[in-house]
Amino acid sequence: MTTPELTIYVDSTCGFCVAEVSMLKRHDRRGVLVFVDLATPGFADFPPGTDMATLNARLHSVTADGRVLTGLDSMQAIYRLVGLGWVVWPLRIRPLRPLMAWCYEQFARHRYKVSDFFGMRVPAGAPRCDGTTCQTGSPFVKGLRDD
Repeated sequence: MTTPELTIYVDSTCGFCVAEVSMLKRHDRRGVLVFVDLATPGFADFPPGTDMATLNARLHSVTADGRVLTGLDSMQAIYRLVGLGWVVWPLRIRPLRPLMAWCYEQFARHRYKVSDFFGMRVPAGAPRCDGTTCQTGSPFVKGLRDD
């Protein structure tokens, strides 16, 4: 078994995130990525210097040597490791970084709405989250629609 080069902290309550993890697993032919689900009940395996609010704010990953990467840096490392570095090449262009970072922060903050907009749903019964809290559906509409 290959030693993982990157541990990635993912939000399995985010439809877009789930789709991305699925794609990354298909491309990880060398087995260098490990995914840790933040939504697992009782999750407490926080990387150094983080807590749940920090992990929910943006993508985090930890390298094999213990470095914590966030946001765009994490994305670059992930895609490079699975041979898709060309997908994130604009992130290497220094003058574009501030704009790309702002766009990423907006996406991260609104990832549930973006997922819903594109019809990227998580399995029925999975908790729905708003970035800080999760629930399993509204008690007022339970059974009336797919929460």
